[in-house]
Formats: sequence, structure tokens, C-alpha cells
Amino acid sequence: MNFTIFGLIASKIQGSTYLILPLNLKLKMMSTGKKIALITGGSRGLGKDMALKTAAKGLDVVITYHSKKEEAERVVAEIKKIGCHAVALQLDTANVSGLDEFKRNLQQVLQSEFKAENIDFLVNNAGIGINQPIAETSEETFDLLTNIHFKGVFFLTQRLLDILNDGGGIVNISSGLARFTMPGYSVYGALKAGIDSLTRYEAKEFGKRGIRVNTVAPGAIETDFGGGLVRDNKQVNQHVKQSIALDRVGQADDIGGVVAFLCTEDAKWVNAQRIEVSGGQNI
Repeated sequence: MNFTIFGLIASKIQGSTYLILPLNLKLKMMSTGKKIALITGGSRGLGKDMALKTAAKGLDVVITYHSKKEEAERVVAEIKKIGCHAVALQLDTANVSGLDEFKRNLQQVLQSEFKAENIDFLVNNAGIGINQPIAETSEETFDLLTNIHFKGVFFLTQRLLDILNDGGGIVNISSGLARFTMPGYSVYGALKAGIDSLTRYEAKEFGKRGIRVNTVAPGAIETDFGGGLVRDNKQVNQHVKQSIALDRVGQADDIGGVVAFLCTEDAKWVNAQRIEVSGGQNI
């Protein structure tokens, strides 16, 4: 039995013994909502595995998709089977002018579906791969890649800062290609190197709020990324395999668990780090 005394709440715990708590503290204790992670590009590939592994850690998840709504809804259904709540929202990370509308949609979903005001973790994963030599790269391709892999990441993070809980975290997805090189990925690799640098700046600026910011940098993975080049081209697959110390090409489920770990208290002292998950590629 509980009752209120001058802004305090008294809770009966044994016989006639009462525990007196400030009203606002009691309200916080009554909240049983799970932490919430927003994962961009979570409908397939690496993002899908990140979403599933994060939900397996007990977090609720909001994923975004660009155009594959049905695929996104299937991921949502899988997360719900785990026992967590999930919602999919459309987002074009290349279109910075649409970020304010996305934020409004996100806030509405948080309130209606999660009974929450804020998110706890932001995973900037959405991306595409375009393989073009420097001599053949158009300004249009350069701008598209830049908007998705750097400008969109920068400004989405900026827009969501006021609804990101203190003590939460940001995970930026980089690439092994920021350390080693493969012909045709000059723009992509350079942008991911920029993400590595941006992560350190964010960690410095957001640290006073207890927000940890880290980079996860996957190596070559067998997905449909870049048109499925590593997955579908046997010659490329074999070449990549030979460059990896663990003697195999990476799978999507090699990456998600690392991202999920960074969204837990087990990673509470991991900050401003670049964690490459490549199996030891090109060492």
C-alpha cells in the first residue's frame, strides 16, 4: 500500500514499516520500460543482424529502411518473437532536408508504441557501396556517397541529440577500407576514415552527458552490399579469403553482436574506440 505525504511517497514494506521516498524517485522506480536503440538501415544485411542481436540483449528497437518496407516488417516480426518491441520507419539518410520530418515521426512512434520520450542508443549503419575507379567517379556519385556516409550521419546525430538519453551511446559504422585499400572504393573508404575521426570528436563533445561514441569497422562481408560483389563473385570471394587471417570471408552475424555489446552496460567504459571486425584482414 502506498500513500503520499507532502510530496513524498510512503511504501509499506513489512508490517507497519514504511519506506519514505521522494515522489519523483518513486515514479522513476515504477518505470519498467526497456532501453531503446535506433538502428538505421536495419532491414537487411548487417543492419538486420545488428537489430536482432541488440533485441537479444533485451533492448527495444526502431529500425529504418530506405525502400524495402516488407523486409523491414519481417525484421520487426522477428524481434517481437524474441520478446522485445520493434517498429520500422522510412528514412533516406541522403536527404538531410527530410531529417526533421523523420524526427517528428520518430517522436510520435516513441510516445505511441514505446511510451517513451527518448532513445538510448543510435546506430548509424545505413549505407550503400559503389565500386568505381577514381578516374571514372562522377560528381553525382561522389555527392551521393558523401550524403549517405558522412553528411547524413553527421546531421542525423545532430538532430537526435536532444532525444538521446544521457548515459546512452552512439555506434558509427565505418569500414576496414578506412585502414586498407581496394581499387574502386576511394570515396567510400575516405568517407569512412572521416567517420572514424568524427567518432572521436563526438566522444569528446558528448562525454559530459555520459554518452559513449564508438566506431565498428567491418571487413569484407558476404552480403548484398555493393551489388553482392564479395558474396556472388567467386574470384573476389577467394581473393578476400586469402587476405583474412581467420581464413574465411565474414558473415553478417559476425558483426551484429559487437554492435549489440556496445549498447549494453558491459561496454560502459568503452569510448572513442575504433573496433575493426574483420577477422584480421590485410594484417
